[in-house]
Amino acid sequence: MEKFVLSLDEGTTSARAIIFDRNSEILGFGQYEFPQHYPRPGWVEHDPEEIWDAQLRAIKTALEMAKVEPSQIAAIGVTNQRETTIVWDRKGKPLYNAIVWQCRRTAEIVEEIKKEYGDVIKEKTGLVPDAYFSASKLKWVLDNVPGLRERAEKGEVMFGTVDTFLIYRLTGEHITDYSNASRTMLFNIKKLEWDEELLEIFGIPESILPEVRESSEVYGYTKKELLGAEIPVSGDAGDQQAALFGQAAFEEGTVKATYGTGNFILANTGRMILYSDNLLTTIAWGLDGKVTYALEGSVFITGAAVQWLRDGIEIIKSASETEELATKLASNEGVYFVPAFVGLGAPYWDQFARGLIIGITRGTSREHFARATLEAIAYLTRDVIEEMERLISIKELRVDGGATANNFLMQFQADILNKRVIRPVVKETTALGAAYLAGLAVDYWESLDEIRALWRAERVFEPSMDEETRERLYRGWKEAVKRAMGWAKIVAA
Repeated sequence: MEKFVLSLDEGTTSARAIIFDRNSEILGFGQYEFPQHYPRPGWVEHDPEEIWDAQLRAIKTALEMAKVEPSQIAAIGVTNQRETTIVWDRKGKPLYNAIVWQCRRTAEIVEEIKKEYGDVIKEKTGLVPDAYFSASKLKWVLDNVPGLRERAEKGEVMFGTVDTFLIYRLTGEHITDYSNASRTMLFNIKKLEWDEELLEIFGIPESILPEVRESSEVYGYTKKELLGAEIPVSGDAGDQQAALFGQAAFEEGTVKATYGTGNFILANTGRMILYSDNLLTTIAWGLDGKVTYALEGSVFITGAAVQWLRDGIEIIKSASETEELATKLASNEGVYFVPAFVGLGAPYWDQFARGLIIGITRGTSREHFARATLEAIAYLTRDVIEEMERLISIKELRVDGGATANNFLMQFQADILNKRVIRPVVKETTALGAAYLAGLAVDYWESLDEIRALWRAERVFEPSMDEETRERLYRGWKEAVKRAMGWAKIVAA
């Protein structure tokens, strides 16, 4: 009987399930959105039951499309929106809505803790203290849901990020992997354990935390009544780390960029824990008794800027239109767009920056807006990669995500980086990474070499821009960014 691997790709707005064969070909696909809840300005929540229901429906749809029986699934891998925080009881019932990674309700809590413990947190976790991560969200839930802290002290409460919740519902096992644990701001990435000092700082009882395991091992088996078979759940990684694995980025210095609402750029640093003031240090995965580390730079707004062209100022009807418009111009003619709608992330970390379009003349057209938006995505990616290159050598960039279909953007990215940009055949690299991790644990794939051989480039973009033009354009970008930074403070003064 032919076997396959099922990947559960649980994102911020939808739950997906994808079935892969041994050649990394997609046989079945299911995707269902779930509601976003905004109880107050700046607060973002999900109902964990709605996530679970969407994930189950996606699994059943993928099985039906692939015409595959549950008994033909060799393994299940899980990848997930990171940092989102869920608490539930031992029966699996959620005790509060999931607090989403985007939620800013705990910003003041973190700012107070950061004053005294910022350096300690950075040293132990590799993270810049921020409400983005799980620790302050978990503290808030324990402090604000009546009776919850008392129940937690009695051992009646369980915490986890979304991967942990899904695996618990599937198998009854309370686990997470190194990559997700490293995003909680409670995990010591050097000692590879929950950190007592950090738990004390945030007031978190250790009894509610999951066991931390490698990213590729059998955690448990699905309950037969759920899917009709007892299937090993054997892969787990946060979405960006899974994408790095799905890109077969196994060597030190290999870098991937995922082009989505924002851009997430990760560089494999091997066994080395490298620190940067302007980047995050994170665990990429744990495999075969070894941990691989990564540097990460998050750009908040990239694809969302293209959406703004479509929905905000309505100068395009679809994202694909930007490529045709951009190629009508021979150059940007001095027009730059800094899409700092929610401030600037790595490497600037300026929450007071605001969006800016500069260089406009009477001759500026929607073609200029489209081109400036695409170029901004490439410039922002270069900003992060330049920061990474202070610490490691980078030869090429592997790319995934929806915007990589835009050939103008990919060529400009190669030109402005002066590096090869490689777009793979399989675009679903996040789900594929989780599938690979799950398959390795049950010998569906036998080695990293076998996976490396499966990774194939669909197109390689070689840099062709001369150095003088490249640096002149990039100098203009840096000047535009300077004018955007701190704007919210300036106008509020």
